[in-house]
Parts: sequence; C-alpha cells; structure tokens
Amino acid sequence: MQPLLLLLALLLPLGAGTEEIIGGHEAKPHSRPYMAFVQFLDKGKKKRCGGVLVHKYFVLTAAHCWGSSVKVTLGAHNIQKQEKTQQVIPVKTAIPHPDYNPKNYSNDIMLLKLERKAQQTAAVRSLRLPGTKNREASLEVQRDRLCESLFHGYYSGATQLCVGDPKEMKTGFKGDSGGPLVCNNVVQGTFSYGKPDGTPPGVFMKVSHFLPWIKRTMKRL
Repeated sequence: MQPLLLLLALLLPLGAGTEEIIGGHEAKPHSRPYMAFVQFLDKGKKKRCGGVLVHKYFVLTAAHCWGSSVKVTLGAHNIQKQEKTQQVIPVKTAIPHPDYNPKNYSNDIMLLKLERKAQQTAAVRSLRLPGTKNREASLEVQRDRLCESLFHGYYSGATQLCVGDPKEMKTGFKGDSGGPLVCNNVVQGTFSYGKPDGTPPGVFMKVSHFLPWIKRTMKRL
C-alpha cells in the first residue's frame, strides 16, 4: 500500500515559499489532528519544523530541529492566524537520539516532552506508533539503492526510508523536517533530509527501528 505523505507544509498558509511541500495541496482543515508545528531559536534566529503528536505529553520530530525556547502548536490549520482550535505548549525537555550525528544526519530523530499534556479535541489527536511486528514491505516507496546512490555515505536502509518517485515532483523541503510519513493511521517515518534542489526522493527516519528508544524514553520521563 502506498504510504500517505503528510508534512509540516500542510499547516502552512499559501505563499509560504520554500517551506511549502513540493507538489502538495492544502489539507482539509484539521483532517490531520496529529500534526505539530515546532518553533525554536537557533543562534538567535527563529526556525520551524514539523512534528507528530504520539502521546498526550510527547511530540516526535527530527533531532536537527533542536534549539532553545522550543514550543509546539497543535490543532492549527493556518499558523499565521490565532485559531480557537490551537494549543500552544512550551517544551519541557528535548531528547535527541543519543547517537544523532549532525554531520551525516544519522539517527535524526527526537522526542519533545511537553510542559503540559495536550488536550484531545476534534482538532488535536495523537497518532499511533508502529507495532514491533509491522511488515516493512508495505512501507517501501523506493528501493534503498536509489537513496544509497544519491546520498552516498548518508543513507542507511536499516534506519531510514527512501520516499518519493523521482518522476513526480512530490517531496518535503525546507521547514518540513520532522513531519510524519503516515500509513494506515500509523506514523512510519519522520522527514530528515533531501536533495538541495527539492526534487525527490527524500529521506525519512524509520520509526519502527527507533521504537525501543522511543518507548524507553517516554516511560522514563
């Protein structure tokens, strides 16, 4: 089954430029209630990423989205408006994967513990994590060797997913980091990186590989 690609740009208003998903379209308002909008400061500059609510206290995103003054917006359709459905929650603790390497983006995954729990509403819902026995075949969008050749020294099929048909201009881009790859209402990947020109495929962290770390970290906190 073809996975459903859902990224941060679905929350962004039209005209957001390089932060829009390439080849995407505006989502029906609040049809993806698990989407999170992550804002933070990096060397004094405001930056933004995507994320996915996986528990009332936790958001899953990319490790390279780490910074100071991190806050998460849930229940948003247009983040440039103050919508009644929005929940803006500061992040209490950011936990990047202990083996994250910023030089090659390996293990580019991070958990954000929220300062207070997210209130479940029609516009805010958590998304299930994959089961430990999920089959990988249904998740294969592109063969590993394609990304291995394009991202030599970076891509690893053991921990990453190669997503996006090179013949179709549909992929994530700047600002989409940490956004989820969803199949059958389960988060299967989080967007990490892609080609500089924004053409597919892109690379997602394989959530099933990191499941033991995710569950262990959530339990500890």
